[in-house]
Amino acid sequence: MSQERWDVVLRFLDGPLAYQGDLVLRGPVVRIGSNPGPGGLKLEGYRALDDRHAVISAYQGGTVQIAQVGPNQVRMAPHENVDWGTIQPLRGPVFLSDGAAVHLGPPGRGATFTFVECRRLGVWQAQAIQSEVTDQVAGAEGNAGAVKQLDLRRRIPWWFLPGIAAMAFGTLGVITLLVLVIVQNEVEPLGPKSEGKDYYDYGDVFEITEVDAGLRAANSGDGMKDFVTSINAGLANDDSLTDPEKADPNLLLWVTKSQQMYIGGWAFWKKLDDAVDRYAMVVRKLRAKRMPEVLAGVPFQESGYNPAAKDHMLCAYGMWQFQPEIAVRNGLKVSGCHNSKTGGLLWAPTEKALPVNAIEKAEYVLDRRCTISTCDEDERDDPERATDAAIRNFEEPWNDPAFRSSGAMVQMLIATHNAGYDDAKWRSNGQVSRTNIARAYAAYLTNNNLKRAPDFIGRNITCRSATEGGKLDLKDFNAGCGGYLPSVTQTYVPYVIAQHMLAVCYYGQNYSEMPEFAPYAKYTVGYCSRIGVPTPEAVRARKGGAKK
Repeated sequence: MSQERWDVVLRFLDGPLAYQGDLVLRGPVVRIGSNPGPGGLKLEGYRALDDRHAVISAYQGGTVQIAQVGPNQVRMAPHENVDWGTIQPLRGPVFLSDGAAVHLGPPGRGATFTFVECRRLGVWQAQAIQSEVTDQVAGAEGNAGAVKQLDLRRRIPWWFLPGIAAMAFGTLGVITLLVLVIVQNEVEPLGPKSEGKDYYDYGDVFEITEVDAGLRAANSGDGMKDFVTSINAGLANDDSLTDPEKADPNLLLWVTKSQQMYIGGWAFWKKLDDAVDRYAMVVRKLRAKRMPEVLAGVPFQESGYNPAAKDHMLCAYGMWQFQPEIAVRNGLKVSGCHNSKTGGLLWAPTEKALPVNAIEKAEYVLDRRCTISTCDEDERDDPERATDAAIRNFEEPWNDPAFRSSGAMVQMLIATHNAGYDDAKWRSNGQVSRTNIARAYAAYLTNNNLKRAPDFIGRNITCRSATEGGKLDLKDFNAGCGGYLPSVTQTYVPYVIAQHMLAVCYYGQNYSEMPEFAPYAKYTVGYCSRIGVPTPEAVRARKGGAKK
């Protein structure tokens, strides 16, 4: 008996699959879980999910049902804007309507998606498909599967049970020893110990010589994995890239070192507390555009989220530190600038990219100093508009097929804000910058005979001291100690990732009532537990005043 085949279309709202858009899953039975088997939807990078967590069935006329497998938690609501903690788990199959939201796993963990539609496609031959749900949900339709009993008397040799007992006692002894070792060697969580610096230069991380093994393991588990490599793996369609230790171990090393540098200083946590509202705004806008939330660490690195921050070398300004040309290119107004280099004439950018070797050739730089005092019109200091401009600036690299298949999308996207993506097409003279990330990555692949390089950033952290990188900068602003990235970009990427993951811990622990930070609360009992995250009260006591 042939019937029409109905496929299921889902759209994930969180985790790695949120960046994949609508997923069309072949019906009539769709098994979902962390390891659902051939043909199932594998949820890699999501926590607290069973191998086969739920089953969606689409049979007659496009009707769709979802049910949990065994005791697994599955919740359903008419829309996504609900508190999943108030929704009771399903106790059997229920029908799905278009737009319904489903949460798999306990509240605060797991995965959330919306059911988009049931789509007819071709025909399928009716088979005796027996869902796992049939045997485990009371009242489910279908024939129970046959279960054979094992005759132990005919299969177990005489020595089997004594052997099992000996193994059990041995295992118990090993576990007891491990518990004693752990208790005796309990490690104090990392936390603020000194005032620290208000701003960390690109070379400061070289002072961190010992890597905290526990923090590195936490980063590889729920930290960098969730915010960087799972996204990369999803875009590249390669689950093997999910593990940071395998995808880019050197980048993981420098992210961990950067975190250790920040964690120890009260000044870092003060800046996070001051930035809470603006940080939430940036996360909200990135989430709406389905871009990686780790990009919220960029304005923290650039300015500490200060809308009035000004760079005294290349005239970068505002929270995102846009140069005038880049700001105008992305829709911000910059005009009427008082530029002493133009002899008092009001200046406005006419180009949409910095010239190659801007430190010597920019219209507003003289002797490595910015010559613009103020501009009569300058939207770079508007946090909302500047954030919209920054997201527009990320769109081209975000949609670059070579970046998407690289396995290094997130870290290369971060690098474009510092070193540029590919400015040649924006320059009237067509000059090329070899350190723009698109060109640097292409050159790296060609010169190393590679099709892709998930470890491109880590492989090109080639400077080994602040002195080495600084000397090269004085000679050539884009020099990179023999690597394909400028020295300042090499540490820029791990700085941004490190700062965002620590922001996740601080805001998840202290501001989870804000909707932007509510998803971060789940990390406080996992990844963040290795860090002694201070309270806002402790932070404000250190800075001697109320939160700005």
